[in-house]
Amino acid sequence: MIPDLVRMATPADAGAVVQLIQELAAYEKEPPSSVKITEADVLRDGFGARPRFEALIAGKDGRADGLALFFHNYSTWEGRAGIYLEDLFVRESARGQGLGFALMRKLAEIAQARGCRRLDFWVLHWNPTRDFYHRLGFRHMDQWLPYRLDGAGIAALAKGESA
Repeated sequence: MIPDLVRMATPADAGAVVQLIQELAAYEKEPPSSVKITEADVLRDGFGARPRFEALIAGKDGRADGLALFFHNYSTWEGRAGIYLEDLFVRESARGQGLGFALMRKLAEIAQARGCRRLDFWVLHWNPTRDFYHRLGFRHMDQWLPYRLDGAGIAALAKGESA
């Protein structure tokens, strides 16, 4: 549709990436303190010696109005890499202009070019963009439940303890 509005993020976009993540947190009704990422984190982990993620930026007239932050995962059953979309966000003022579609299309192009067999992400149950994802052909995988271990739980397990 408008793929020329989407480009790979560069180190110069570190501040915009942080700002878009902060706006995503606000959209998801999280307090500002929930976002810990800094520009230094983005530079280190997105553009350092061992990049841990990649990001697409979408916008018009040089603005960064949309973000798709992603990294590779691996499917043992497929025997191929996949892409995990960590964050997809378009500023409210830029919604309805095709930026979300352009970001997802570019992500699909990247997945296809890299031989990825899957494109995975999580969506909050109340998120109204779920209809958009269904229109793109994504399906809700209700037979899988997300699990997470963080902070003190990781530390305890690393010591051989259980919660």
